[in-house]
Amino acid sequence: MRDGASAVSRSKGTADDHPNQSAAGSKPAPGLYLVATPIGNLDDITLRAIKVLRQADLIACEDTRMTGKLLALLGLGGASLTPYHEHNADRARPALLARLRQGAVVALVSDAGTPLISDPGYRLVRDCVAEGLTVTGVPGASAVLTALQLSGLPSDRFLFAGFLPVKDGARRRTLAELATVPASLVFYESPRRLADTLAAMAGTLGARDVAVARELTKLHEEVRRGTLAELAGHYAEAGPPKGEVVIVVSPPGEAPPPDADSVEQALRTALETLSLRDAAARVAAATGLPKRDLYQRAVALQGDLRR
Repeated sequence: MRDGASAVSRSKGTADDHPNQSAAGSKPAPGLYLVATPIGNLDDITLRAIKVLRQADLIACEDTRMTGKLLALLGLGGASLTPYHEHNADRARPALLARLRQGAVVALVSDAGTPLISDPGYRLVRDCVAEGLTVTGVPGASAVLTALQLSGLPSDRFLFAGFLPVKDGARRRTLAELATVPASLVFYESPRRLADTLAAMAGTLGARDVAVARELTKLHEEVRRGTLAELAGHYAEAGPPKGEVVIVVSPPGEAPPPDADSVEQALRTALETLSLRDAAARVAAATGLPKRDLYQRAVALQGDLRR
């Protein structure tokens, strides 16, 4: 599941060889194409994506087996594939840049969705831009945007935060940093960590609304909505769901005021890395509660922690 935005950086050439203006049936202009692929429903592939994948000189992908299966389903077998992922990116990037300098059409895809989000594609784009090589996006399916659309939560401003740290302390510190962001928060998460993550969010972010989306665009697509505490309890009891998961959390102030336990946990987490004054200010911004009252509570909590 990936998401990204397209940008075109042009090197030498005319309007006739611009990557967004190739004639029907002609080969795309040389350059790097960031091609979105379906996140579930095969019908979500675009006509332009099919054209680029069919005529690319080389397709760089996270997993050649996954991309090979997709191409076979699309009737595009026989394409030249090469792996490009977080474990080999530094070794593979020079070869891709060399092909691009030679005038090749190179498509970059992730296992599903739009490349560059939660994968190393941006480094390749950065190097192409630095050399004046053409880069363009071929937009399409996006797990981030699909989950945001279906969440029922504010979508005019959002922040995609990827995967949270696995360890509880680091996860809570990251959430504390995000607590005051005045936007909906979007995360990827492993199904087996979902209940723990929602519980950590409830303790750090307070009583916010949340939507958990899974199996997006697939047969068993599901979006479950409620408060962080409610959904943490649900998945703790029901067990890990199947499929890939996207979490969308409402902005600060969109839900009822947090209960005393949530406020205390948020203060405890903030005090792990912040001063009394800064911890009170952060929790006040996240909850809308008076900073003075939170400061006094933080003083009491710090006294308890020192005993």
